[in-house]
Amino acid sequence: MPRIPGQIDERKSEAILQAASDLFVEKGAQASMAEIARRAGVSKQTLYNRFPSKAEIGRALAARRSDAVTAPLRVHDAPEAVLAAVAEALITKVREGHKGASLRGVALMSPEAPDLAAAIYDAGPGESLRRLAAWLAEQDRLGVLAVPDPAHAAEMFSGMTLGHGHLRSILGVPHPPIADVRARAQEIARRFFRAFAPD
Repeated sequence: MPRIPGQIDERKSEAILQAASDLFVEKGAQASMAEIARRAGVSKQTLYNRFPSKAEIGRALAARRSDAVTAPLRVHDAPEAVLAAVAEALITKVREGHKGASLRGVALMSPEAPDLAAAIYDAGPGESLRRLAAWLAEQDRLGVLAVPDPAHAAEMFSGMTLGHGHLRSILGVPHPPIADVRARAQEIARRFFRAFAPD
């Protein structure tokens, strides 16, 4: 079926993002836009129409991960259950096999492409922290939690959840086994709620 004029073929965007993700892992910042287009099976014009730069590709990839991790914040559920779901998503993501390669790729490209690294951080982990901080501020407003500094509390929650997970992934060190990720996530949420319980 022919496309309506101006309609974007999402399969091409997906192919571009997958190709870029793979090439960033393999080559870091040395991956060129031409290589990304070739790997994705699209023309350079198609690539530039969708993503004008590698920074925009990195931003799109990171935003997708941020959306997945913070999806529970948009669900109307008991607040402790929401935090447990976020913790579970974080733990699962950092332990994925390809995640370590992705993190290593970003770490390697940071010195030679600081704008790309900054875009990836801002659209991914940075945006996740901002969304979590906004959610915590709302819990404070409702009196569910007492969170005087939501941004700091969001970082604290992330640290409690991930521990050395990111470091292990970047270094390629195996993650210790977790018998029950959901139970671990629920414990983190429970302890966090206890720490920020209203007086």
